[in-house]
Amino acid sequence: MEDQAPIGLRIKRHRERAGISRPVLGDRINRSSDWVKQIENGVLQPPKLSMLLAIADALGLADLADLTGNGHAVSVNLYAGARHDALGAVQAALTDFRRPSPGRAHNVVHLAERLRLAWEVRHASPDHRTQLGLVLPGLISDAQEAARAPGPGRREARRVLAGVYQLVDFFVAYQRDSSLVWMVADRALEQAYEADDPYLVASSSWSMVQALRDSGRWDEALALIEAGTAILAPYLDRDDTPDDWRGITGALHAEAALVHARRGRHGEACSAWDGADRWAKWLGSDYRHIQTSFGQAVQGANAVTLGVDLRRSGEALRAARALDENAIVSVPRRSRHLIEVARAYAQRDEGAAVLALLSKAHRTAPETISFNGFAKELLLGLTKRPPVGMAQDVRELCQRVGVAA
Repeated sequence: MEDQAPIGLRIKRHRERAGISRPVLGDRINRSSDWVKQIENGVLQPPKLSMLLAIADALGLADLADLTGNGHAVSVNLYAGARHDALGAVQAALTDFRRPSPGRAHNVVHLAERLRLAWEVRHASPDHRTQLGLVLPGLISDAQEAARAPGPGRREARRVLAGVYQLVDFFVAYQRDSSLVWMVADRALEQAYEADDPYLVASSSWSMVQALRDSGRWDEALALIEAGTAILAPYLDRDDTPDDWRGITGALHAEAALVHARRGRHGEACSAWDGADRWAKWLGSDYRHIQTSFGQAVQGANAVTLGVDLRRSGEALRAARALDENAIVSVPRRSRHLIEVARAYAQRDEGAAVLALLSKAHRTAPETISFNGFAKELLLGLTKRPPVGMAQDVRELCQRVGVAA
């Protein structure tokens, strides 16, 4: 019976119905054709949720039950994220390859200031995607045109453009078109290398590492972290080296810890986290890296995620209790931290605490929780098993977040 078919066979049937070959599907989900074949034939274990979502998206399926066969409609939007209204305009700017207008001069200093202000908007706004959606299309277009125009200011324009792509990465993350994440991360690295700027190379590597980690490409992520930290190492002992070079080094160590934690490797995760923590302490309590938010407060938040991913909820909650969440300056990052704490409580089946934290995350930054797959998964779990006397509260929060209860 169709309802009893294994996941691999379901993937094969939907792929063939869509007229998509194994190599094409593999390209869309960043896997090999042989990997797709082994999944379809049951040689490998069924993919995890994140990969099932990617496959469903690549095959044009709106209901995850088409692959899982559990008889319950589970909208791909629930986990993959809705499409923000401004995504089309941002995408159009990214794919605009018109030649620079003849005779048009770009003030690169002004572009850099626009980028700086956009970073401030990103960190300060509860509706950060909406606010960025207002400024990114024009900023992308102008920065790309400046970087393509010949002249003595081209190298500096490439520096600005690399930073613009790093910012765009935060906007496109967790939205339906995952290919944009790879596009902007790759472009940021390319512009950083073209500008011959070690700091920007390391910063752009940080963005790419997140994409690799979320795709389960652990070894590639760790190799890129090693390359990014190595390129900065000769500069870190110099008195004239800006603190941000040390900040991105710490952020890369923190990413290594999260990669190891996602793989379930406790020792390696703790070792990498200790390396990041040393840099956070060296930089002082007032330091915060603008792109990654790395600093002592976010390093405390990273400890929570480390515990959650390692399935050590006690460690995660001890780290949460040791951190004043208000010390996290970035509003979206603070909201994400609350979601991570909720994940820790969910591992202990403490639904009331999960609901309270998700509610607080929504009050802090609604657009963070609305695009966060973990938060939506937690809410879906609460709809099935609401805390005693809180079913209506769960339904109301689901409605605000956009989860069909």
